[in-house]
Amino acid sequence: MKDILSLIFIALLFSGCEKIVDLDYKSNQSKVIIEGNITNETGPYLVKITKSVSLTETGVYPTIDNATVTINDDAGNNETLISQGDGIYHTTTLTGVEGRTYTLTVEVEDQIYTAQSTMPLQVPFDFIKVEEVSLGGDTEYNLVPVYKDPTEKGNNYRFVLSVNNKLINQHLVLNDDVRNGLENTLKLEINDDDLKLKPDDLISIEMQCIDKKVSLYYTTLALIANNGPGGGTTPNNPPNNISNGALGLFSAYTVETKSVVIP
Repeated sequence: MKDILSLIFIALLFSGCEKIVDLDYKSNQSKVIIEGNITNETGPYLVKITKSVSLTETGVYPTIDNATVTINDDAGNNETLISQGDGIYHTTTLTGVEGRTYTLTVEVEDQIYTAQSTMPLQVPFDFIKVEEVSLGGDTEYNLVPVYKDPTEKGNNYRFVLSVNNKLINQHLVLNDDVRNGLENTLKLEINDDDLKLKPDDLISIEMQCIDKKVSLYYTTLALIANNGPGGGTTPNNPPNNISNGALGLFSAYTVETKSVVIP
């Protein structure tokens, strides 16, 4: 009798485990990915359109070259972008202007996707401060982007880091929620496990002034990257500003770059 009960218990245990690990592949069906930027620098500006692949597929994302892509702003300007192949569409006349709101519309596969982003007023990027820190006999370096935050609240910043002309794939974001209207003294939260800075390294930082929704997107990406298995990325999609379930992001932002060599 005890043997029979044991067999029943084991069967129930394993049947329960099957329900836990069963994957719902329907939720991982292919989706449209839209990536577009407009800056205060001279165009052309690009929009890239691809499709995601499901968990059961491998390979590069397939591109979409037959979409109708338009961008308009709140000053009455409107442009239909030109396809140049490989899923990339470019502007010819549109100009990025601080303070304007831009709306992206993509028509593809009988669906319409829209996204909106406002380009903030530019906050001047003064310089990069390098702080040397000694920890247990090791020397590390903090990077502090120095700028004066405006008195008006709601400013958000993204920083794109390059070391020795190599782009570092980390998501670095700051805002003025705590230190509004003050000179920034906060370091960039760089993942030191992936990057070890040393003397004579050439540091370049591109400072982007971004809107709130774009800031939330990159902040969430940074949190996802730090909380995945072994510190890796988890298979989640951050909240974006594109309608109708598309992945990706549309961002209008200002840009300024500074460089420094670590002494």
